[in-house]
This record gives sequence, structure tokens and C-alpha cells, in this order.
Amino acid sequence: MGSGWGDKVKVSIFGESHGTAIGVVIDGLPSGVKIDMDEVYAQMARRAPGNDRTATPRKESDTPHILSGMLDNVTTGAPLAAVIQNTNTRSKDYGNIMNAPRPGHSDYTAYLRYEGFNDVRGGGHFSGRLTANMVFAGAIIRQILQKKGIDIAAHIYSIGEACDEPFEPTGISDELISRLNKEKFALIDTSREDALRSVVSDAAAKGDSVGGVVECIIQGMPAGVGNPMFGGVENVISSVVFGVPAVKGIEFGSGFEGSKMRGSQNNDEFFYDENGKVRTRTNNHGGALGGITSGMPIVFRAAIKPTASISIEQNTVDLTKAENTTLSVKGRHDPCIVTRAVSVIEAAAAIAAINLI
Repeated sequence: MGSGWGDKVKVSIFGESHGTAIGVVIDGLPSGVKIDMDEVYAQMARRAPGNDRTATPRKESDTPHILSGMLDNVTTGAPLAAVIQNTNTRSKDYGNIMNAPRPGHSDYTAYLRYEGFNDVRGGGHFSGRLTANMVFAGAIIRQILQKKGIDIAAHIYSIGEACDEPFEPTGISDELISRLNKEKFALIDTSREDALRSVVSDAAAKGDSVGGVVECIIQGMPAGVGNPMFGGVENVISSVVFGVPAVKGIEFGSGFEGSKMRGSQNNDEFFYDENGKVRTRTNNHGGALGGITSGMPIVFRAAIKPTASISIEQNTVDLTKAENTTLSVKGRHDPCIVTRAVSVIEAAAAIAAINLI
């Protein structure tokens, strides 16, 4: 079971949801970079459980303990390793899924792949708990990218049928980036918060869950980055984003809506701006053409499926008895993981971006 990604800056993730700890090793970081650890902790808190009423009540501080690669908050160039303790586990809640896999979860496929030896408590290595490692890595990498003029922000694009305002695809203000980077329920139009929260509350009241979409923007990427055919910008970003549990789809720019347009509508016309730089008046291409950055913001959206663990009784199978059965999932689970996924998608974008440049 390997969970490493990257060639220039490699991120390796280890641990299980109900193990002693989870952790990450980051290879290839430049030396001599001063890291603002308060900003790292702030990003960890955005993803951490128990900090918003739409999330699981499981409380974890998610404070990373750095083992190597940093001295006095400055990167040394050595592999940066950190662990995050699991301090609030209730493994007994998973007794009834040891042999009865949850519909919509990796329990069954992991059982096949690892011959029943996989740890199913809290999802084991397949758990969203491990995205805390991604957020830590992303929080470090984002500070390196910011020194290069590259900023990343994301927001809740939709939950169920309720939607936020989309990003302006040709670019957003530094003020909006800064605000979204601080929020646990990140929205462009904050007046829509109650509508989106009500969707989550309705699902939770029925013992159900709901999914949604996270929209992300990478601003300041230089033009000319990316390698066709298989090392293109979309390829690289997608391969990291799909490492986030529960992501089931991704689109760039106009995405699937663009498939309904005529070329005259979807094509982005070029022009020279007041600084003599080539830009496009619209950004349906989402910042990449032929897998290479155009200099426009990279804009993509990731579809997040509903949480698989729900208390509604569902049909499943008993793998030990080889017979049909039913299952009602116990424990503390998010009725919607979209809110906490925002910082994770930002982290995935940062990991991809630093390898691209």
C-alpha cells in the first residue's frame, strides 16, 4: 500500500484513522524558507473535525509535531516529517462493519485488495482523517508558492442543489483570497450561508448525508508551464485531487457546460493588456491550453460525494457468512464533508502547483 505522490516535491502519507497517529513526509523542499507556523495551524483548524456544526462531533486538535526538516521554523532542506496524534477514537463504533461493508465506502474493495487485513476502524488508511496530512503539506507549500507570487483559494461552490456565487474566472482580488483562506465555511456570497447549511441540517436530521462541489483557483502561475500529453496541468492537478477521499469528478474552466457551447462561445479571445502581457478576455479554458498554462488563473471544480457512513439502514452483505444482511452505521460522521474539504482541495492544488513549476 503506497501513498506517495510527486517527482520534484514528493509527499508521502502514512497512518490510519484509529491508529496511534497519522503523518506525512515531504521530500524536495528548498532550504532556508521561513515558515509561519501560526498560519499552518490556522489551515489545520479549517479542516479539523468538530469545529463547525456541519461536521462530525469528533474533536481532534490536529496539531502537527515536526520531527525533522525544520529548525527554528526554517526549512533545512532535509525531508520534512510530521506526525499528528489521534486522541479521540471510538473503535467500538465499527464493530458491525468488520464483516459487513458499508455501501458507498472502500470497505469491500479494500477487503478484496488486502485479503481482509485492512484496518476498517474509521476507514483505516482510506479515511478522510488522513487529509489532515495533506493540509499540513499544503500549508507549508503554499507559503513557498506565495513567495513566488502564486496564491490559492477555494470555496463551497454548492451543497446539494444550493449554490454559492462562482469565482470570477479571469481573476479575483487579494482581499477575497485572504478572506476565504481564513474561513471554515468559505463562501464568496456569505448571504447564502443559511441556505447551504439548511441542506446539511435536513440531511443530518434524517440520518442521511449530502455532497457538493468545491471550486478552486490558482492565481499567479506563470505561462508556459506543463508537459503534454500526460504531464499537462489538468493531468497533474487531477491526479492529486483524486487522492482526496470522496472526490468523484473534476472539471476545468467551463468544464461540462463548455461541451454544450459553440466554439465561438467557448473560445477565449487573446489581447495585450496595459502591461504588454497576453491575456484572454474570458477564461473558459480554465488557465490551461494543450495542458500548458496560459497565464490566466487556473480554475477547477471538484465533485465531493455524500458521506458513505449514514445511520439509515441499508442493504449489504455478510462476508463471513456469504449471505445478504442489513447495516446501520454507528459512530460520529460528517453529514457533509464539503465544508472541511475546501482546505484539502486547496492543499492538493498547492502540491500539484509546486511540482508543475
